[in-house]
Amino acid sequence: KMGGKRTQTDSGSRSSSSSILQDDQEGFSPTSSNALVLVQNPPIVSSYNERIRPMLDAIDKLRNLMVMEEGIQLPTIVVVGDQSSGKSSVLESLAGISLPRGWGICTRVPLIMRLQHHSDPEPELSWSTMAELSTLMRTIFLRTLHPLTLLVKKNGVPDLTMVDLPGITRVPVRGQPLNIADQIKDMIMKYIKPDESIILNVLAASTDFSTCESISMSRSVDKTGERTLAVVTKVDMAPEGLLEKVTADDVHIGLGYVCVRNRIRDETYEEARTIEDRLFETDPFLSKIDKSVVGIQVLADKLVQIQAASIARNLPDIVKKINDKLNSYLSELNKMPKKLSSVAEAMTAVMQIIGTSKESLKKILVRGEFDEFSDDKHMHCTARLVEMLNKCSDQLHECNESDPKSNFLKEEIAILEEAKGITLPNFVPHNAFLIVLQVKGISSIPIGFVEQVWSYIEDVVLSVLIRNTENYYHVQLSARRAGHNLIEKMKERSINWMAEIVEMEKLTDYTCNPEYISEWHRLMTEQETFIKRSCMII
Repeated sequence: KMGGKRTQTDSGSRSSSSSILQDDQEGFSPTSSNALVLVQNPPIVSSYNERIRPMLDAIDKLRNLMVMEEGIQLPTIVVVGDQSSGKSSVLESLAGISLPRGWGICTRVPLIMRLQHHSDPEPELSWSTMAELSTLMRTIFLRTLHPLTLLVKKNGVPDLTMVDLPGITRVPVRGQPLNIADQIKDMIMKYIKPDESIILNVLAASTDFSTCESISMSRSVDKTGERTLAVVTKVDMAPEGLLEKVTADDVHIGLGYVCVRNRIRDETYEEARTIEDRLFETDPFLSKIDKSVVGIQVLADKLVQIQAASIARNLPDIVKKINDKLNSYLSELNKMPKKLSSVAEAMTAVMQIIGTSKESLKKILVRGEFDEFSDDKHMHCTARLVEMLNKCSDQLHECNESDPKSNFLKEEIAILEEAKGITLPNFVPHNAFLIVLQVKGISSIPIGFVEQVWSYIEDVVLSVLIRNTENYYHVQLSARRAGHNLIEKMKERSINWMAEIVEMEKLTDYTCNPEYISEWHRLMTEQETFIKRSCMII
């Protein structure tokens, strides 16, 4: 499988292009299927296989569905290391198969290696020679930049899924781009940065761990080392001082170290494990290392345990994220416009838009319900209108001293006081208000208030219309024009009405005095009695 893509078989059916590999001690036997199988009983058998397999299958299925492209990270063992650190040899020892070599930087793209315990000895697909297999894999590697998935089914392999990344290099070779080092580092950072990733850092025993580029990169994203496991390779080439390097842990490897011996090309995997066991038993330096941190068998068991713990820890959160994504996409799907194939359907859609918009505007402008725009304070219309009204009132009462409007109420009261004694109490002469027509001085404030209110209402109305017509672009354009024209007409009508009220105030006697109002009510209640008495006198 290449990046989750599917390929077309000769028969026309859709099938996976994954390779399933099993070693065979006695050679290869051809069969017809869609994978490559080599038969051999490997030395690695993990007791966790039966328990981890269902969870691992679920994670691998999600990986094939490319949920990581949706921002949902999956628990992943990421294999990193400097070039020629022995990364490929470690993977070969775990899987019991040989990977292509001799291409400079062997891995150009991420290789997702799925190891699966498989008790059936029958191969699903075989090749006559390993050279043919190498040629096939090399062709695939050179023709794609997508991650490749290699499924290895073997009897006794640990149930693991690992992502093998290109080895860190510093010098371009064989026509590679000059920035190949940066490309590889960017690829590695992409895979090791998520908290769900377990970093399998492969280090050669002969190197100074603190100077390894892979250590520097892993520490930059995992400062405590809690998700980093180190594999020390080629221990037979530099055994002296290895115990001190591993126990000192100067580079803070939280999950510990495992020391292994690399298989030599002519050795079978069983021979390599036997030689490895003997080496850690007899070598004067390596024999001092605790047996719980040496050997491919120990590495396999550790990886399975770490992987199982990581999956169990992250799976509930992954399920939640998938459900959230699903609900989000279903919501978007439901908002998608239906296909309109007739005038009747188009009219139905328009009437639905009008009805929905009308109900939304009633809730916002009349009932003060903002559940549709709970996070948008600008759309809380009744509250914003109260703010505008209060601001207008403040403008009337808190003007600057130099502003003639500032003394409007004060001067009016002063005029009322001066008018006392000229006529009967509580009756102010009409000419007192003709002297100072303060209403004229503030007439621009209510007019401006009306314009501000209608500009705000226009924003609210257009926002609702745009929201309800977002799936119908041409309807949206028409709705915007219609809404704008309607608001302009209503604004003009309101401004004229407000101007008329202001003019009427200029011609109306002052009736805000509470004594005037009470006296007026008293006289009105006595009007009928007065009329009756007048009639009797007549």
